[in-house]
Amino acid sequence: MAQRRMFSMKIIDTDHFLDMPTSTQLLYFHLSMRADDDGFIASPKKIMKIAGCSDDDMKLLIAKGFVIPFESGVCVIKHWRIHNYIQTDRYNETMYKAEKAKLISDNGAYHMQEDCDLDTKCIHDGYDVDTQVRLGKVRLELGKDRLDNHRSDSDESSVNSDESTPIITAWNELGLQKLVSIKNNRATLLKARLKEYGQDSIYQCIEHIKESSFLRGQNNRSWIISFDWLIKPNNYIKVLERNYVDKEVNGNGAAGTSETGERKLADWEIRQLESAKQIDIEKAEREMQDIDF
Repeated sequence: MAQRRMFSMKIIDTDHFLDMPTSTQLLYFHLSMRADDDGFIASPKKIMKIAGCSDDDMKLLIAKGFVIPFESGVCVIKHWRIHNYIQTDRYNETMYKAEKAKLISDNGAYHMQEDCDLDTKCIHDGYDVDTQVRLGKVRLELGKDRLDNHRSDSDESSVNSDESTPIITAWNELGLQKLVSIKNNRATLLKARLKEYGQDSIYQCIEHIKESSFLRGQNNRSWIISFDWLIKPNNYIKVLERNYVDKEVNGNGAAGTSETGERKLADWEIRQLESAKQIDIEKAEREMQDIDF
């Protein structure tokens, strides 16, 4: 495997790429650095652990079309040939020839053959562009196929209005940062949380936020929870499990946010300020008594 890899700004400097979370972008770079000369990665899960990234990061790369997965567990960087041009005398063909045979390369981007059988832009020898024009029934089928793919992509990158509208309304009733829409990365993360913990879990989280003064800004940094912070994997489960609920709200008597180290520190600072203020008042009173009018 080569020790150097290159990245094209045509791919990584686009809004489509930069809109992804930093952890997802990091995983893309790590996968690309460890790919073979055809862009294939043998152990994506191992690389995820090395980079400290989650399954959601990989799912997002796949959903946004930066990585193509195979049933064997191998994956390939879709825009590999846009990023890297390897000279013939240095090129070593991938050992994953079965997976490579399923791909078609079009202008430097890989596509699965079954996705391109009716697409006149796709090619069939793997590397040369074929510009055949198909007519009649095939052209009609092509239009239908593209429409279906577009609808599928839209479903992946957004939450339907029947689901999103009640969630947006419930969130905005908190009076915190206003939520306008749920789509793209936000939709992907929310769908993952709902699939993992149930459709009603988001409403449970919103109720627990109401019961947490800490999440609503009463902390020593004046930090306030946002919807994007909530739907991250590690944060969502903590809110769902009532880890931030105020102690007096917790029915079981367990310590909530008011007993966390950060909240304790904030309360201690307030007590110190009040104590200092009281000392100043008492000192001023003594000085007034000593004055001879």
